[in-house]
Amino acid sequence: MLRFFTIESGVIIEIHAYDYEDINHLIAKASWIDAHDPSDHERDVVSSLLKIELPESDDVEEIESSARFFVDRRGLHVHSLFLAKSEGKYNTVSVASILQSQRLITIRDGDIADFRLLRLRARRGQVHCKDIETLLLTILEQKVENHADMLEDLHRELEKISHAVLEDDDSDLEECISKLARQEDSNGKVRLCLMDTQRAISFLLRHLQSRGEHREDLNEIVRDIDALLSHTTFLFDKINFLMDSTQGFINIEQNQIIKIFSIAAVVFLPPTVIASIYGMNFENMPLLSWHYGYPFALGLMVASGFAPLFYFKKKGWL
Repeated sequence: MLRFFTIESGVIIEIHAYDYEDINHLIAKASWIDAHDPSDHERDVVSSLLKIELPESDDVEEIESSARFFVDRRGLHVHSLFLAKSEGKYNTVSVASILQSQRLITIRDGDIADFRLLRLRARRGQVHCKDIETLLLTILEQKVENHADMLEDLHRELEKISHAVLEDDDSDLEECISKLARQEDSNGKVRLCLMDTQRAISFLLRHLQSRGEHREDLNEIVRDIDALLSHTTFLFDKINFLMDSTQGFINIEQNQIIKIFSIAAVVFLPPTVIASIYGMNFENMPLLSWHYGYPFALGLMVASGFAPLFYFKKKGWL
């Protein structure tokens, strides 16, 4: 799907395709072309009209800096990682941005919350920018703000897990481990996106034509990223602490179970020995015809069973 936006009076405004019969005029009018999972036909149309070749998904996924941030005849290229939430978990999606002299082109496959929010704000006239370079910075600022919100959500969820692990005696510790694993995965992906954005900002500081005008904005984004990276480190430490604590509590519970079985084995061992002795049927066994032999054997077994319990209790092992 192709969406078109233009800058009018310092505000981003969405252009509706049905307002233009000729797509040439539509593309010429657009300051920002957002290609969301474009079809082959849409790719061919944009490529032929703009005389450029849109990058394929495999090209966008390259991790080398030279493949993600570069300048060529088509413009300034920035391939940045964004987060997309699917089925309750975050996934990273690469967005290819091509900054030209008159327009910005973004190509992406996933449905990303940052772009949905930016599009909603544009419809309400809340996205202010004077040129397309400012628009690219606005997208990156929106991305960093959303990552900050995600980290806040992760921190709140960790507080709930922390209460369940450290204070709730009836909590399901195995479920807590699963939640912590998901938190660690999400936090890692947020950190990865922030680091990738940091690299993109460094590239823009070197290559934006009007970098003098945007330097302060770029430096402000870098400071925000540095603060968020420190917060991800704190969350990693907290996750690791809770993971170790949860595993420790599980080991304690398992040790308690093994302890019970060990005590039971010791308690029943003496009565078993006594029963085995008096269960023998040799002809010349002493006390074999004793009238009180049976209750005496039962009493001896009970006493021998309680003796270890009394000893363990006195030692403080129970």
